[in-house]
Amino acid sequence: MTAPPPGVERDRPLARLTTVRTGGSADWLARPRDDGELAAALAWADAEGLDVGVVGSGSNLLVADDGFRGLVIKLDGELARIERDGDRLLCGGGARLPKAAAFAAREGLAGLEFGVNIPGTVGGAVRMNANAYGGELARVLDWVELTGPDGTERRPPERLGFVYRNSNLGPREIVARAAFRLSPAAPETVKATLADLRRRRREAQPSGIKTFGSTFKNPDDPRAEGRSAGVLLDAAGCRGLEVGGARFSEKHANFVENRGDATTADVVALMAAGRRRVHERFGVALEPEVQLLGDVDAGPLYGAP
Repeated sequence: MTAPPPGVERDRPLARLTTVRTGGSADWLARPRDDGELAAALAWADAEGLDVGVVGSGSNLLVADDGFRGLVIKLDGELARIERDGDRLLCGGGARLPKAAAFAAREGLAGLEFGVNIPGTVGGAVRMNANAYGGELARVLDWVELTGPDGTERRPPERLGFVYRNSNLGPREIVARAAFRLSPAAPETVKATLADLRRRRREAQPSGIKTFGSTFKNPDDPRAEGRSAGVLLDAAGCRGLEVGGARFSEKHANFVENRGDATTADVVALMAAGRRRVHERFGVALEPEVQLLGDVDAGPLYGAP
């Protein structure tokens, strides 16, 4: 194996880079601070035949208990910067979306308020076409710059294959930065909207604990009768359900909490149990929303419960 580029570290723990705090170590971890460092890390991984994974805020990420056999990327420096360009907000892929929403509010720019309640990075939000509280990222996205082993390319939203909570981005296409086209507004008005959205989140969802965002996508199965995944899980008796150190939150049944010693295997087993209960009660097969990194045995989370 050839020597890695400067800054690429060997055998780095990943659990603390996720909000649920489970999982093992990555063989390699890079924290590139600009396009050149990112492209160099990806080119090295390509030359060595290494799998590539990305960690943003780690808010909807499950890392395998055995870790990740390859290179994990976490963007930093210029690739996590937020700045204004007229009515656009320019964000590095590693910038946190709630921070970007707050920045836009202070600058008197409206349109990204929904992002204050999405606990992820801009890059992760683009990859997953994030939405919350009636807002949708694709509506305000102007362009993205994607970096791969061969360099950086700019793409408009219509070339990203956006569908509900997904896009067509490949594992070696990293969102280096994104531009959001927003609308001028009174800062006090935008800040008031943010405050109301934060309040609604605090009232409805767990906080200050080891958890990740919504566990299952809201189903479009007619048998769900318009009910959200959280409502279905609650009605199926999953609120407070525990497997090992993992528990469905008492506050919101579509959130999994790590009670202190949970493993990723515990979380997967709990999700599978909840999915099975919902299917038995309503005939609805919930689809996981969390992302997986490494060799996670996720078979029980897909297909027939």
